[in-house]
Amino acid sequence: MKQEILTLGIETSCDETAASVVRGRFEPLSNIVASQTDIHDKYGGIVPELACRRHAELIGSVVGSAIETAKVTLADIDLVAVTRGPGLVGALLVGLSYAKGLAWGRKLPLVGVNHLNGHITAGLVSNPMAPLPALCLLVSGGHTELYTMEAPGALLKIGSTRDDAAGEALDKVARMLGLGYPGGPVIEKMAKGSEARFDLPVALSRKDTLDFSFSGPKTAAKYLIRDLMATGDPLPVEDICASFQKAVIDALEQKTALAAKWRKPKSIIVAGGVACNGPLRERMNLLGERLGVEVVIPPPVLCSDNAVMIAVAGAIEYLNNPEDPAFRDFNSMDADSGWAPSR
Repeated sequence: MKQEILTLGIETSCDETAASVVRGRFEPLSNIVASQTDIHDKYGGIVPELACRRHAELIGSVVGSAIETAKVTLADIDLVAVTRGPGLVGALLVGLSYAKGLAWGRKLPLVGVNHLNGHITAGLVSNPMAPLPALCLLVSGGHTELYTMEAPGALLKIGSTRDDAAGEALDKVARMLGLGYPGGPVIEKMAKGSEARFDLPVALSRKDTLDFSFSGPKTAAKYLIRDLMATGDPLPVEDICASFQKAVIDALEQKTALAAKWRKPKSIIVAGGVACNGPLRERMNLLGERLGVEVVIPPPVLCSDNAVMIAVAGAIEYLNNPEDPAFRDFNSMDADSGWAPSR
């Protein structure tokens, strides 16, 4: 077996069609992402049927672009890694079916990758030497969770949201304010230079749980908007955005700090789409400085959905045990929309 295998990664869990080629464990040669934001923006969120159709239209050309950009050929590929879950089941099936057909036709091993494990593994792409065990904060549109990681891919969940994910709450508040989709980036833009002058709550702020809750702050924002609109004065949209963004970041920082106190990690990895948020990145880096712990946050291009993280997670799993017969058992591998990464 080659020491530096080439892995083709495929990601179609939600509304990005993505493919990547990675050499070895951590060297991306290409990273192609086709976004569907323009399709779903008019609906204020993801329309699963439209997402599936677009994945089916794009996946062949996206994979072709990833291989061409990497300056390799399909014959050079040694391994196929594909997102198996969690995500929209129809969207997952598009990528999984394509990957199965490709791997079977080329007689290549196939690894089904957990999407959440992929996000966390993106931190290792940024810093393969990040000291372990790591405390991992995964924060995205569909998930807000805390994990410990003893070894790459070996995750133990220690906290999660009890209702809305952080990104989901940002999307919903943006919709209340008529700001469009996705909500996180536009709220960050509106909040820049504005005053967080409204006191929105940080739910579950007590010290006996590592769980999050964003439904309460979201509802508080809803009533704040209602009451301000009732005055007849212009709505201070920027300050509302700054206040809600602060409440979300406060919660993420508090629980990460508490988890670090309990678990004593050697590093903190922050991953997922919401990790693109500039103020969150600043707060987490400051937290690491206070705790004396290294903080690893991937560049924004590796925080949002991408196939580099899928290829890397797949390569790590395969290289740990390349003779595992599961990598050749295509029939048993199916999409799992609720697949948890803990093991």
